[in-house]
Amino acid sequence: MNEHHYAVIMAGGIGSRFWPMSRQNFPKQFLDILNTGQTLIQATFERLNDFILPENIFVVTSNEYIGIVKEQLPKIKHENILGEPSRKNTAPCIAYISFKLMQKDPMASLLVAPADHLVADRIAFKKVCLEALSFVSKHNALITLGITPTHPNTGYGYIQRELHTVSDNVYKVKTFTEKPNLELAKTFLASGDFLWNAGIFVWQVKNVIRAFERYLPEMYDVFVAEKEKFNTPGEKKALEYIYPLCTSISIDFGIMEKADNVYVIPSSFGWSDLGTWNSIYDNIEKDFLGNAIAGENTMVIDARDSIVHSSNDKLIVLQGLENCIVVDTPDVLLICKRDKEQEIKDYVAEVRRNKGDEYL
Repeated sequence: MNEHHYAVIMAGGIGSRFWPMSRQNFPKQFLDILNTGQTLIQATFERLNDFILPENIFVVTSNEYIGIVKEQLPKIKHENILGEPSRKNTAPCIAYISFKLMQKDPMASLLVAPADHLVADRIAFKKVCLEALSFVSKHNALITLGITPTHPNTGYGYIQRELHTVSDNVYKVKTFTEKPNLELAKTFLASGDFLWNAGIFVWQVKNVIRAFERYLPEMYDVFVAEKEKFNTPGEKKALEYIYPLCTSISIDFGIMEKADNVYVIPSSFGWSDLGTWNSIYDNIEKDFLGNAIAGENTMVIDARDSIVHSSNDKLIVLQGLENCIVVDTPDVLLICKRDKEQEIKDYVAEVRRNKGDEYL
């Protein structure tokens, strides 16, 4: 393994679309949501550890989750678990790890990965990540991994690539597109030059810092002013000064959509962002009537095409359900139609208005 290769797992989200299973104090990335025996962040660490030294893997999370990360990822050094003082989207998170690594290893190349995605084919994932790390070691390039689409999905952003490669399987990015409607998604699929945006990035740290300087200069200036304090006892205090001064902006909006040195590698490694209950349904074993049951103490009778997530300490008997989401937790039971899953965030807001934060 290359000592200059690093990875950062972004693990600060609260996963509100997976309420009531995902909660503010214990969100989705720390759950075994696919019933595999591993939480999502544990699976993410294991596949990165296939080609990145464990001491070179970092986690950036919210301060409140540091204890959970330590418990779930015992192989990661405690000093590699970095707490953000507030949630400011992905650009400040990436600036933080980039400036920290630049002080430690100016030759560092960095892979950025969300904590809560599914990758079914670890071998294919390792291959494409090493291709990306090799490319950025030779070029001033910001790489994003694009997933070859299998259907016209309206829940993902899309990346349009140029027609010709600049290197083996590496293409210049033409445009980024937000989540399309179904007709547009069908057009993208038919064209053959659009890919799903997986939110997985690879670059040399020095080059992404240059991109911050050019495209997010105010954020760059704040981090530069405090950079000498990274990797010292003064780091925590520096962050508490920096973060309130940072705009809440994604790396996509802040840099990737503006920069002229952005490239994409088309990839197929069994990826899903697991962003909705339906994406869980698609990636979990189903019975002969299309029911996806996560929980050993659930019985379904005359039910079809439903997803049920429950603990094993209670017997649940369900009859007559069709196309439903059922999530049973000790203090909340959610039952809703699968085609209403995008409204779960609205239900959470309604719960907050009526019941406060007790059930969130």
